[in-house]
Amino acid sequence: MKSLKHELVLQLEKIPGIEHVPCPDRDDGFSVLNFRGKEIGHFHNFNEIDLRLGKQLIRQEGLKHPADSSKHPKRSPNSPFIELRFHHQRDISKVVHLVGLLVSKHLN
Repeated sequence: MKSLKHELVLQLEKIPGIEHVPCPDRDDGFSVLNFRGKEIGHFHNFNEIDLRLGKQLIRQEGLKHPADSSKHPKRSPNSPFIELRFHHQRDISKVVHLVGLLVSKHLN
């Protein structure tokens, strides 16, 4: 059975300009997500991605920083990054939607 991260990466790579960059020396799921060669996010593990959506898009989508974050517990509410966890298929769809919005923002 494929992991949710694997499924998410396959869906994200369908977006033109998106590239997943594995870190072969890591076995904890950490990897990078680039758009046109520039990092727009990274996976902390197999079920969490940290995306640079920008403050406006984070607010627009009503996203909240997780209070129980182990990677960025003191992150400012005004940070352009947001941690998103994915445990279900609907979570994958949400992440793909958000990356699509981010990419379209960069194209305009």
